[in-house]
Amino acid sequence: MHIRTLGQGLEVSAIGLGAMGMSQSYGPNPGDRAQMISVLRSAVDEGVTFFDTAEVYGPYVNEELVGEALEPIREKVVIATKFGWDIRNGKMVGLNSRPEQIRRVAEESLKRLRTDAIDLFYQHRVDPEVPIEDVAGTVGELIAQGKVKHFGLSEASAATIRRAHGVHPVTAVQSEYSLWTRDPEAEVLPTLAELGIGFVPFSPLGKGFLTGTIDTAATFAEGDIRNRVPRFQADNLVANQKLVDHVKSLGESKGATPGQIALAWLLAQQPWIVPIPGTRRTERIRENAAATQLALSADERADLDSLAQRIGVSGDRYNAEHMNYVNR
Repeated sequence: MHIRTLGQGLEVSAIGLGAMGMSQSYGPNPGDRAQMISVLRSAVDEGVTFFDTAEVYGPYVNEELVGEALEPIREKVVIATKFGWDIRNGKMVGLNSRPEQIRRVAEESLKRLRTDAIDLFYQHRVDPEVPIEDVAGTVGELIAQGKVKHFGLSEASAATIRRAHGVHPVTAVQSEYSLWTRDPEAEVLPTLAELGIGFVPFSPLGKGFLTGTIDTAATFAEGDIRNRVPRFQADNLVANQKLVDHVKSLGESKGATPGQIALAWLLAQQPWIVPIPGTRRTERIRENAAATQLALSADERADLDSLAQRIGVSGDRYNAEHMNYVNR
């Protein structure tokens, strides 16, 4: 596994692991906690050193899972977690990035993660009620205290990134980015390049769609977030199948899976991009890691670059409610 450098010199594996799906969002949660711990530890054996979680995943149980799994190998890994949601009685009821909330979340996350310092602490979504300067300053204080090492933002606009970075250096920005979600390209990625900030794409495989394992007749279990995502509605699945068929065809010509093509394309965009695909299976981690060895020619990259515009993508990446929380 290659190593890449995000902002502020933070070195991580070229592909990380998003742990959210081990505790929520993709149908029935795994009942075997020991198995998920084994999968997380096996990722390190495959060269993964970058793990992503959040207090809201579960809530709380995903941080506990990651903390238990990685405690014996803590010195080998980088753990990212997030603050910013107001969680009451186990439910998200809105945003909360007030300084006292950030400090409280940091203390509780440290305990659940069984660590002395959070390697990368993201604001999960920008809170319009709290100036981003106050957020950056508070995380900066936590860094000065040694409780946090690096500051990150998620789904933030270019303007917000600049304001935050002016108060305390931002190490990484996390947003959805893939062959069928190209939103960051217009403003966010150029801003990150200018400021020397790393980029961490979540859902780099399009919530599973770009793996080629979801067909036009797909249905999802109760509790699966894809039931609420417009792109996964029946008519949109049919329209979007053309895109994944193209990726699949290229993969077949190169002896690679569609998912490996999608990850290799992301890795080819910039050396400071580190995708974090999620999975519950070691064999998928191994498959994803192999994408770092897959070379795309200039012509193949150019073809993929224009794919979404040429073929089109049908449906929004979030429902209307969740779209209100992005690009602030």
